[in-house]
Amino acid sequence: MKRLTRLFAFAAIASLSTGLVPQAHGDDRVWRTSTTLIGPSKYAEEFKHFDYVNPNAPKGGTLNRAVRGTFDSFNPFIVKGNPAAGVTYQGGLLWENLMAKGLDEPASSHPLIAEAFTYPDDYSSATYRLNPKARWHDGKPITVEDVKWSMATLKEHSPQYNRYFGDVKEVRIDNEREVTFLFAEKGNRELPVIIGDLPVLPKHWWEGTDSKGNKRDFTRSTLEPPLGSGPYKIAEFSAGSSISWARVEDYWAKDLPVNVGRYNVGLYKYQYYGDSNAIWEAFKKGGLDDYRRENRSKRWATEYVFPAFKSGDVRKVEFQGTGGYVINMFQMNSRRELFQDRRVRKALVWALNFEKMNEDLFYGLYSRSTSYFGGTELAAKGLPSAEELKILEPFRGQIPDEVFTEEYKVPVYETRRDQRKHLRTALGLLKDAGWVQKDSKLVNEKTGAVFKFEILTSSPSAERTWSPWMNSLRLLGIDAQLRVVDTSQYIQRATNFDFDVIAVPSQQSVSPGNEQREYWSSKSAKQTGSRNYMGASNPAIDALVEQIIFAKDRETLINTTRALERILQFEYYAVPAWYGAKDWYAFWDKIQITEKQPEYYGLDPFSWWIDPAKEAAHNAKYK
Repeated sequence: MKRLTRLFAFAAIASLSTGLVPQAHGDDRVWRTSTTLIGPSKYAEEFKHFDYVNPNAPKGGTLNRAVRGTFDSFNPFIVKGNPAAGVTYQGGLLWENLMAKGLDEPASSHPLIAEAFTYPDDYSSATYRLNPKARWHDGKPITVEDVKWSMATLKEHSPQYNRYFGDVKEVRIDNEREVTFLFAEKGNRELPVIIGDLPVLPKHWWEGTDSKGNKRDFTRSTLEPPLGSGPYKIAEFSAGSSISWARVEDYWAKDLPVNVGRYNVGLYKYQYYGDSNAIWEAFKKGGLDDYRRENRSKRWATEYVFPAFKSGDVRKVEFQGTGGYVINMFQMNSRRELFQDRRVRKALVWALNFEKMNEDLFYGLYSRSTSYFGGTELAAKGLPSAEELKILEPFRGQIPDEVFTEEYKVPVYETRRDQRKHLRTALGLLKDAGWVQKDSKLVNEKTGAVFKFEILTSSPSAERTWSPWMNSLRLLGIDAQLRVVDTSQYIQRATNFDFDVIAVPSQQSVSPGNEQREYWSSKSAKQTGSRNYMGASNPAIDALVEQIIFAKDRETLINTTRALERILQFEYYAVPAWYGAKDWYAFWDKIQITEKQPEYYGLDPFSWWIDPAKEAAHNAKYK
């Protein structure tokens, strides 16, 4: 969720701060409402609204968005199809989760479909109690049967949820408002809480028939607008090219504390474009794209000089949260034979001249991303501590020896001499791995095969970003080619791990847990649709992921996560590239935001609103 690029950023460990509600059935269970996995929540007691929103923000107006690619499905939970904008399994517009995630403190949850939950001291189960006011858009109540069906269906058909909720062995309906999730193992402190991340889907709709009398099939993509429970519903769409979402005026949860001052926009209109340059032109024109997250440093530094910006109709804003940052790394697919030798992967890391790349391409605005948990206390720094060494010791012989004795560093290119030195180091590693230079090409000493691979991207302008690394690789005799494909093909190939090298921005939670299986486990390396793009598969990594999930306290979690990162770093699965500590956004002036945005995530677009007078002036001026 963080910056809308994280899919499951919630997880384990630490004491839960709770708000108590009246106990049901006269038993002695403790019912929890607002919770956080790290320290006390500032919303532990009843609250009226988040403290960063404007509770009196006007409702209405239209927010236009330009998005790239196309879509052919309203079912985001399966591998098939390209889901439409706004139809996502976390942070979308159509479906609600059992609990709502807070954005201004880490790993926090607040009542939504469920008004409270409880669990025993051994964390062997969790019981959620539904809000009796929860309703689908057709007016029917959201039931415990819907909850049970959603868990079973998503575990069966969704790769992400299959792993995320893999430890849920049974769902038991206790009564018309309470449903209990029984866990396969005890002691997982995060699991009772992350059950709240379950999106609840309408069983009666999915098991029903469409307007033509055909039975619906959850395993297939669909362009029939699904029934939802959220703040918006599909107003109209043109398959593959546009979709509009209308605010639900009688939205059942609009007065809940998590929603007051949020979901203010009356209509979201998404228009699809073929490439990023077309989206940029749409933004500059006005009336086609009302805000954008800028991901090109050159543009941020030099290209905001168009008339609307000069006149003040467009403004630039920087956001910075406390929950870490998005990292960019060139991920090598270690499932490919070419990248299975760690020495080869390390050589490719040594070939990137980041300093020149940052100066020439990024105007010095970026920093080197060397940590998967950068910007958080989880990042491994310096030499391993005594606590980390104790965690790592059982895996000696299964992991690189450097993990125990060296600080992870990447080469620094400050002079031309550095370039020669670092490329010699890379060439030495490649020679040790059986590759030699012959007629200006790098070939396998035994087979004579040329060292070549393909970089997969969907951006026509990506050559600018990849070229510094590719040029260095050519000096080594490596034939690295850039392959640009359309967005749909890119998604399918990435999903099926059909690539050599790929760049996937990512951001880890400050409270890692179950989702770590999705990124690093041997099982996820073999499951299409997982986020283990690099193909990490190591028993030591698997063991540490499980230790993270079942860590007994925050200190243990921190040390175990740092130990895990050291293995990932010294396995050289990815070429560390860059990160920006701040998020860059540009707005047309009709969009209004509070000066204070959520501290942890940095921003909450659903708390923004449209100024009616400025929108009218904007529409008159930019037709």
